[in-house]
Formats: sequence, C-alpha cells, structure tokens
Amino acid sequence: MRRGIELALLAGAVVLSGCATKKYVGQQVDPVQQKLNQVQQQQEATQKQLDTAETKISAAQEKADAADSKANEAAGQASALNKKTDQLSSDLSSTRNEFNDKIANLDNYKSVGDVTVLFQFNSAKLSDEAKQKLNEAVQGHVQNAQRYFVSVEGFTDKIGDPEYNLNLSRRRAIAVQNYLITQYNLPAYRVQIVGLGEEKPVNSQKTRQERSENRRVQVTVYAPAGSSQGSQGPGGSR
Repeated sequence: MRRGIELALLAGAVVLSGCATKKYVGQQVDPVQQKLNQVQQQQEATQKQLDTAETKISAAQEKADAADSKANEAAGQASALNKKTDQLSSDLSSTRNEFNDKIANLDNYKSVGDVTVLFQFNSAKLSDEAKQKLNEAVQGHVQNAQRYFVSVEGFTDKIGDPEYNLNLSRRRAIAVQNYLITQYNLPAYRVQIVGLGEEKPVNSQKTRQERSENRRVQVTVYAPAGSSQGSQGPGGSR
C-alpha cells in the first residue's frame, strides 16, 4: 500500500515537472518566435517596397529613353530643315544670278513697257484684269519688233512656308509667260521668267491690303536703246 502511494506521488511530481518545463520553454521561445515573425513581415514589406521602387525606376528609365529618342529625332529634323533652308537659299541665289547674268549680257537695252499684275491668295490664276494690264504693257512693243525680251518676275507675300512660296511665285510667272506666248505668239526664249518667292516686298506687309500687293508678277519689256519703239509703255508702275 505504501509502495503504491509513493509511485503515485512520483508520477504526479513527474507530470508537474513536465508541465513546468513546457511552460518555461514556451515563455522563452514564444517571444523569439514573435520577433522572427515580425522580422519576416518587415522583410516582406521591404521586398514589396523594393519591387515597387524597381517598377518605378524601370518606368522612369523608359520615359527617359523615350525622351532621348524624341530629342534625337527633333535634332535630326532641325538639322534636315537647316540643310533644306540652306539649299533653298542657294537655289534662289543661283536663280537670281542666272537671271541677272542674262540681262547683263544684253547691252544697251532699256525698259519700254512695264506692268504689275496681282493674284488672289494662294493662286496662280490670271484674272481678266491682269490679262488686260498685260495687253496694255505688251501691245505695240513686241509686235513687228526684231530685238526685244520680256522679263517676268513672280512674287508672294510673307505668309506660309518659304519653299512653297518660292514654287508659287514661279507658277505665277509661268502663268504670265504662257499667256504672253499664246496670246501674242512670242518665242518662248524671249520671255524670261524667275520666281523669287517672298523676296523684294514692296511694303512692310503689316496689313491685309499690303500683303495683297505683294502677291504679284512684275513684267518688263526691254528693247534696244535708240530703237523706234517708245521709251515708256502705258503699263502701271512697278
């Protein structure tokens, strides 16, 4: 009987000891586990922040690359435009020099008739009024004449692209040339044309009226000095 009581007390002591040990271990381990959990959560949060930062950096880099590409493209376009402008200036200078050379080689010629005809905005079509003025300037100066030439200079106002205006001024000069050749059966080589675009404006072009006065073609009939033809034609002033 006593032996049984001792065994029971020993078993109870062991159980109590085991419970105390688990409780002690739990008290020591649980705070560490909580810290590990906190560290892991912080690590996960930091990783998310890093991922977000990398995404933003990547997007910023893409924008920077796109900006560099656009900047390079704009620089290329500017360079091409500068080359185009230089070529246009060179062509215009060459055309003007060629025209002046032709006139310089014709010694002792003088103006015997001149007129300025106007055009509508962005148009190279001759109006009836313009045709009448051309008739007045040319009649009596080229018919039955042996030696003469007609200078036809086309111009535009300052509005628009310079290259387009240069082409428009030439189309206007060609329209006048075609009219004179067909109307008076003139040889084409006697009608010299040049398109000068926005060059040589007749005024400051500050108003609509002033700009309209620059949309013009100036026509001058030249004949040898001392010829029997009149010294001045009935056409309007330049």
